[in-house]
Amino acid sequence: MLLHGLTATRRYVVHGSSGLARRGLRQVTYDARGHGESDPAPPGGGYGFPELVADLEQVVAEQVGDEPFLLVGHSMGAHTAVAYALENPERVAGLVVIGPVYRGSLDEADMDYWDGLADALAEGGEEAFVEFLLRDNVDPDWRETIERIARERISLHRNPEALAQALREVPRSRPFESMDELEFCEIPALVIASHDEADPRHPYAVAEAYAERLPQARLVSEEEGESPLAWQGGRLSREIASFSSTPPVEERYAQGGVT
Repeated sequence: MLLHGLTATRRYVVHGSSGLARRGLRQVTYDARGHGESDPAPPGGGYGFPELVADLEQVVAEQVGDEPFLLVGHSMGAHTAVAYALENPERVAGLVVIGPVYRGSLDEADMDYWDGLADALAEGGEEAFVEFLLRDNVDPDWRETIERIARERISLHRNPEALAQALREVPRSRPFESMDELEFCEIPALVIASHDEADPRHPYAVAEAYAERLPQARLVSEEEGESPLAWQGGRLSREIASFSSTPPVEERYAQGGVT
């Protein structure tokens, strides 16, 4: 089960790679509410993590059934995945956390950034969205790549107004209350970090903190100066597939999860 990040779509987890399928893993992925081809939140609904986890639960029920599964998420999707795993540890054979950013508290400076990005999209459309994003202390060595990816991603959304609302609500929602909760998540985990030069919005130190708190976690990343592992679909798929075949994960598959 692959969960994408805020402003992304289902194609931006393993970036079109077929590596997981070649290893015999069935990929299930979907556009989060308000993203890509998905509908906006229903009347009276929102875009916070309680709603995102409830959507995940519905997809699991429809697409996975009662069997344990590998749960993979990037950024917003990583937080959704962790929140689900904390509530349903018996369902998850293994957890892959890519580029987490939530530190257990909400930062007003982050709210200002996401509100500004939402306003740019709502008032100025795709071009204003990209221009605002590129103000964010983008390393000159990565500017062209980041601009290309941003333009590709933002063009895939059917409901820009819904996406703008998600940009306002998701950063204000807590997937869980405290980082201390991670210490009770007894699930095999792979944490994938990115170095800050290319991807400062997903700090390396935050991924390190997740790997330190999750009891059965291993941290991996690209070498400094390389393109972030989270952006490399083929290599990322190989890391996920290899993790899926480790004994702790295979044991949970075989036992139907752990009660």
